[in-house]
Amino acid sequence: MNQVFDFLFGQYADSSAIDITLEITAVIFGFLSVWFSKQNKIWVFPTGMISTSIYVYLLLKWELLGDMMINGYYFIMSVYGWYIWTRKVDETHVTPISRTTNKEKKISIAIFFATLVFVYFVYTSFDKWTSWTAYVDTVTTAIFFVGMWLMARRKIENWIYWIIGDIISVPLYFHKGFTFTSLQYFFFTFIAIFGYLAWKKTLDKKTSTL
Repeated sequence: MNQVFDFLFGQYADSSAIDITLEITAVIFGFLSVWFSKQNKIWVFPTGMISTSIYVYLLLKWELLGDMMINGYYFIMSVYGWYIWTRKVDETHVTPISRTTNKEKKISIAIFFATLVFVYFVYTSFDKWTSWTAYVDTVTTAIFFVGMWLMARRKIENWIYWIIGDIISVPLYFHKGFTFTSLQYFFFTFIAIFGYLAWKKTLDKKTSTL
């Protein structure tokens, strides 16, 4: 039993109590944010903003610059998403769940490649191409940037990006020694799958009533 515990959490032996507490707090609020997103509840944004604020600090310390920028971007997009989700499209309805348009698909592709280029220059500027994790971090950053933009616009396809990014992030964070965050992304994967199914059910129901 001790061997299993050491395998999962031994890397925290040299971590400060405050950093461990902050990571756990960020994980808890991260779970709440994804759960509220699955439920299509506006609380996805304030809970997410708490989680991302903490992660910006932690990821800077962990030298995962791409993911640090992801979380800073999440915070900004949470403000934008909060506005979009509460904006009324008429007297009684707010912005509904919908599918991406052809224009939004093109914008998504542009965001993906623009993010790759941007993160590449950030890592190069700070001379951080020291491990394969930097390359993976660059790709996940681009994936999550697109996913967050689509979620802010209440597009069902956002879940596909979250699922892909979450699956990649599980081994990435475990390898880096951040077990709590790795476990977070492991459970995020399943929540994202159920989130996609829940949003699809809502969207199909809406389509059938038109």
